Amino acid sequence: MHDDTYDSTPATIAGLQQRLARFAAERDWGQYHTPKNLAAALSVEAAELVEIFQWLTPEQSERVMADPESAGRVEDEVADVLAYLLQFCHVVGVDPLSALEAKIERNETRFPRPGTGHSME
Repeated sequence: MHDDTYDSTPATIAGLQQRLARFAAERDWGQYHTPKNLAAALSVEAAELVEIFQWLTPEQSERVMADPESAGRVEDEVADVLAYLLQFCHVVGVDPLSALEAKIERNETRFPRPGTGHSME
């Protein structure tokens, strides 16, 4: 049965996290959504994404999205990885966008553009 309570407004991180939490709560899965279990599930789903590309040549891997079947598999695994990451962040209290922004800023400092006098040039 389709639930029409979700409208067509663009998804937000917080909205998706709430929807995932509600989905889990409605099925009494919250008891299993510990940081350890969610981190493990995230790792498994990331491995399933890698599995799609495991034995492909670099050239074949660049064409994966051209095939509807393999593109669908990639999209499903990306969704699974993102879902578990968002659930993990919700449970441990990490704002994923803030964490990413802070990490990018640290990387920009650690790895400056070429020609800026950094010792790695």
